[in-house]
Amino acid sequence: MPLADTIGTNWAWVIPALCGSAFFLIFSFRRFLPGQGAFISIFAILGGFILFWFVLGDLLTDGRGQFEIDWMTVGETTLSWGVVVDKLSATMLGLVTFVALLVQVYSLGYMKHNGHADPGIGRYYAFHSLFAAAMLTLVLADNLLFVYIAWELVGLGSYLLIGFWYERRTAAEAAKKAFITTRIGDVGLLIGIIMLFKATGTFDISAIIHAAEQGGVENTTLNIAVFLIFLGAMGKSAQFPFHVWLPDAMEGPTPVSALIHAATMVAAGVYLVARLLPLFELTPNVLTFVAAIGLFTFLFAGSMALVMTDIKRVLAYSTISHLGLMMLALGAGALGAAIFHLMVHGVSKALLFLGAGSVMHGMDDETNMWKMGGLRHKMPVTAWTFVIGAASLAGIAPLAGFFSKDEVLLHVLDHRNPVFIGLALAGVVLSALYMARVVFAVFFGSQKPENENVHESPPTMIVPLIFLAVCAATVGFLAFEVGSDYHGFGGFLEGRGEFELRIWLTAASLVLALLGVWLGWSVYVRGTISHKRLTQRFPFVHRLLVNKYYLDDAIQWIINKIVLTLGRAIAVFDRSVINDTGVDGTGFSVWSSARLLRLIQTGRFYNYGMAMALGFVGLALIWWVVQT
Repeated sequence: MPLADTIGTNWAWVIPALCGSAFFLIFSFRRFLPGQGAFISIFAILGGFILFWFVLGDLLTDGRGQFEIDWMTVGETTLSWGVVVDKLSATMLGLVTFVALLVQVYSLGYMKHNGHADPGIGRYYAFHSLFAAAMLTLVLADNLLFVYIAWELVGLGSYLLIGFWYERRTAAEAAKKAFITTRIGDVGLLIGIIMLFKATGTFDISAIIHAAEQGGVENTTLNIAVFLIFLGAMGKSAQFPFHVWLPDAMEGPTPVSALIHAATMVAAGVYLVARLLPLFELTPNVLTFVAAIGLFTFLFAGSMALVMTDIKRVLAYSTISHLGLMMLALGAGALGAAIFHLMVHGVSKALLFLGAGSVMHGMDDETNMWKMGGLRHKMPVTAWTFVIGAASLAGIAPLAGFFSKDEVLLHVLDHRNPVFIGLALAGVVLSALYMARVVFAVFFGSQKPENENVHESPPTMIVPLIFLAVCAATVGFLAFEVGSDYHGFGGFLEGRGEFELRIWLTAASLVLALLGVWLGWSVYVRGTISHKRLTQRFPFVHRLLVNKYYLDDAIQWIINKIVLTLGRAIAVFDRSVINDTGVDGTGFSVWSSARLLRLIQTGRFYNYGMAMALGFVGLALIWWVVQT
C-alpha cells in the first residue's frame, strides 16, 4: 500500500510533534548546528503543512477522526492525551502551519543585520517551534485538561518571543505584561474547567457538551463555568479590558508580531469559544455578553487605531478590533462566519505585519508613519501587497475581507438587536478609515528627502508577501458553493447554511467602507480635510485617544496604589506574624526553653545533690512556717 494511502487523520498528532521535536533539538544543540538550526524549524513546519493536506484529504473522505492515549488514572477518573480531527480543527491546522511557515521563511531575511544573522537566531527559531507546537496541540486537543496545558504553553511561547530581545527593558516589560495580563483570564478558565469536570465527571469536550445538552449540568453552574471560560478567551484574544497587553507586544521582532496577531495566540481565544459554542448557546445571557464585549472591543480599538503614529501599533489595534468582530460573530451564533473571518484576518494581518517589517527593514527599523511617505516608488512589491492586505481588512470588494465581513454582519442582523448592526456598521467605517490612513501615510504622498536610500527587501522577505497577498485576494471566494460537494465555507464547517447575499446590507457595508477610504484619501493625500486642524479643534478627544482612554494609566495606578500597597501589607503580615511569630517564633521558644533547661540538666552529680539539698531545706522551711 502506498505511503500516501496510510497517512490520514491518525497522523494529525505528528504535526505538533514535529515542531515540538524541532524545539528540543534546536534549543539543545543550536551551538553545534549550521545557522544555529534554523533550517530544522523551517523543515518541521513545512512537514506539518504538507501533512495537513493528507489529514484534510482523509477527513473529507472518511470523516472525523479521533484517538486518545491514557495518561493516568486517579480514582475512577482516567486522564488522557486525546486528539480530535474535525473540520474546525483542520481549518486551524491549515492556517497555523501556512502562516507559521511563511513567517519563518521571512525571518531568514528579517533577522539579518548588516548581512549577519542575529546572534540569538537559534533561540529565536527554537521559540518559534515551541509556539507553533503549542498552538497546534491546542487546536487538536479533545479534552479541556489537555487544552489548558497547551493553552499555558502558548502563553509561555508568547512570553519568550515577545521578550526575545530581553536586553531591552521595554521588551522585557512587554513580555511580563502579556504573561501576567493573560494569566488573570487563565485563572477564570481553570476554575471554569474544574466546575465542568465536577459537574460531569469528565474533561472530554464532546462528553461535556452532550451532558449539558441533556440537562446533566445545573443551569447556574453552567452559566458561571461558561462565563469563566470566556474570561480566559478574553485574555488570550485581547478583548476589553484585557486588550492592554497586545499593543506593547510590538516590542518583539516584527515576524513574531505577525505570528501572534495572525494565527496563534490571539486566535486561541476565538477558537476556544468556537469549540465550546454549543455550551455558550445553552447560556443565552453569556452569549449576549460575548456579543456585547466583541462589539465594544471592535469600536473601542478601532477608534485608537485612528491616532497611533507607530505603524505596528496601528496594526495591533486593528487586530484587537477585528478580534472583537469575531467575538461579535460568535455572540450571534455564527460559527462559520467567525472562523471564516479568523482565517481571512489571519492571512491579511500576517501580510500587513510582514509588510510593516519590510518597511522597517528598508528604513533602519523606523516605525513612525510620519517619517515615511511615498515609499511605493522605493518598495513597489511591499507597497502593493500591503495595499491588498489593507483593502481586504477594510472590506473592499472583491477581496477576502469583504466576504467574511459581510457574513458576520448578516448574522448580527438576523440574531441580535438592531442596535448591534447599527454600531457594527459604524465600525466598518472605522476599519476602512484607519487602514486607509496607514496606507496613504506610508506609501503615498511625497517622499521624504531622508528616505532616498530606502530599498526593497530581499527575496526571502518578498516571496512570503506575494503568497499572502494572493491568499488575501482570493480566499474570500471559499464562501461560495463549488460543484455539488462543496457548499461554501459555512456549509463545509457547520454542515448547513450557504453563503447568503442580502443586497441592501452588502451595498451599505461596501459604501461605508468606500466612505472610510475616501475620507482617508481626503485627509492624508489630497489634504482637503486637515487632521491637524481636527486635533486642534477637538483636543480633548485627541488626547483621550492618544492616551488610550487613560486605561493603561488607570491600571498602572491600581497596581501602584492598591495592588502593591496591599502586597506590601501582606508581606509585612507574612514576615511578622506568619514567619517571625508562627514559624520562627515556635523554633525560638523551643531554643529559649532549652537554654533554661540546660542550667538545670547539667549531668553533674554535685549539682543534682545541691538541688536536692536546697529542695529539702526549702520544704522544711515551708513546713515550719505553716506549723508556726
